Amino acid sequence: MIVPAILVVTGASGVGKTALVHALEAQAKPGVRCYYFDSVGVPSLSEMMADYGSPQAWQVATTHQWIATLATNRHACRVAVLEGQVRPSVVQQAFEEHQVRLGRVVLVECEPATRDARLPTPQQQSELAAQQMAAWAAYLRGQADALQLPVLDTTTVTLEAGVRLLAAHVEALEQASAALGPT
Repeated sequence: MIVPAILVVTGASGVGKTALVHALEAQAKPGVRCYYFDSVGVPSLSEMMADYGSPQAWQVATTHQWIATLATNRHACRVAVLEGQVRPSVVQQAFEEHQVRLGRVVLVECEPATRDARLPTPQQQSELAAQQMAAWAAYLRGQADALQLPVLDTTTVTLEAGVRLLAAHVEALEQASAALGPT
């Protein structure tokens, strides 16, 4: 079996993480498979509270489920890329718990004005552009700094350049996975 590497791409809404991962996926690189955290469905706040006790507890449980699933490598890929708004510290805990030997978290961020401009108009989803999203982005940056994680700033880079930067992380994990060989 191939030793899977897992790359988690996190960041606040509007930073460009989903666009980057979609563009990476469109390249159809052999051995690379992309996944999207919210594709499992996001329950309502009342469901999160009833089933998990809080939205944070839902995110922790779902992060662990994703990492456990990706660690089984049922698609036999060299690198599984997971996109989502997840806490890097929780991802690292899940890596440890599920014995992921090759795991990396990359924070995607941009300047607040750029992020706010990329979000839907206030009439569509005003809560995304609220102070809460700014606080979430700052929290994620603080975690990235504390954990010494790579940061991909999309403020001034084109989508193509951003994908090249993200692909460099994928390639480094591919090389590490190949070096480990099958288990």
